[in-house]
Amino acid sequence: MNTTPLLRAVPVAALMLLAATGCGGTGVTDDAAAAGEATEGYPVTVANCGRQVTVESAPERIVGLSPAQTELLVRLGVADRLVGQAQTAMHELPEDVAAKASDVPELSTDAPPAREQLLDVQPDAVVAPTEYEFTAEQGFATIDQLTDAGVTTYVAAGGCPERRATGEVTDLFTDLEALGSILGVSAAADELVAETRSDLEAVEKAVADRPRPTVAQLYIEGKTLSAIGAGVEYDMIERAGGENVFSPEEKLFEQFFSAVVSPEEIAARNPDVIVFAVREQAEAERVETYLRQTFPDVTAVKEDRFVALRTPDTFPGTLGNVTAVRTIAEGLHPDAF
Repeated sequence: MNTTPLLRAVPVAALMLLAATGCGGTGVTDDAAAAGEATEGYPVTVANCGRQVTVESAPERIVGLSPAQTELLVRLGVADRLVGQAQTAMHELPEDVAAKASDVPELSTDAPPAREQLLDVQPDAVVAPTEYEFTAEQGFATIDQLTDAGVTTYVAAGGCPERRATGEVTDLFTDLEALGSILGVSAAADELVAETRSDLEAVEKAVADRPRPTVAQLYIEGKTLSAIGAGVEYDMIERAGGENVFSPEEKLFEQFFSAVVSPEEIAARNPDVIVFAVREQAEAERVETYLRQTFPDVTAVKEDRFVALRTPDTFPGTLGNVTAVRTIAEGLHPDAF
């Protein structure tokens, strides 16, 4: 199985229909000063992936190492401080965000930027979805190298290796609050946290007292079938009012949030609903064809109960995590919305 996308969903295949988000009206702040930009209150220290990140002043040359992080930065009102965006082919930005980021240099498309590409724009801060973006073996600048160059690095809380199996949707709020402090835009961060938390709580309230259908969350890559049994994706199912047929307590998920499983294993667990993530509609149609051919006797297939998520909405540190919860909940409990 190719685990790179899984690490980013992070890492899955690790979910951005976010361009048409159901998360409510997370608007783009037009004026960074109005968003709470500050010149006082430094130094600031936040905890991140087992490190203490200290910033002496508000960063002025920032790079988002994935579209999800670029979106957060734009929505926090610092588009005018962006000097680079990366992995732009992962998924499109929402239209309002894309307009704000249209002049931001593209450092890479299908993979994180090489060390030289990143350092060439002289960033003083980079924001990433996972630690994969800092892998030396891949030719990327490491966190230590960037720190030595005076660059602040922040990794989405759910993208920290120690959080992959225990990550939650609410890790997004940790990211927003930390970035608000680092960037000097705490007012904008607080507003975005309040709005997004309200969206999440509205979904949780809508499904709170309903029977919980059993759910298998799967990733199909070629002929390889993987199941999700831990991490933020597991938390999405829980918050959406479902009961995952796999569990973090199982030996399958001792080392990683996903595991390769056999078709027989899925058939034996007989989920009421199957959730899967794809990048485009054509892929969703291929997956559904595979599921119908492979699991004709499984309840989810017999009752045609499939929920397709956008793969980027499963990535850590993205507003799409909340979008995914709503999408799943609407599939599990259509009469609740």
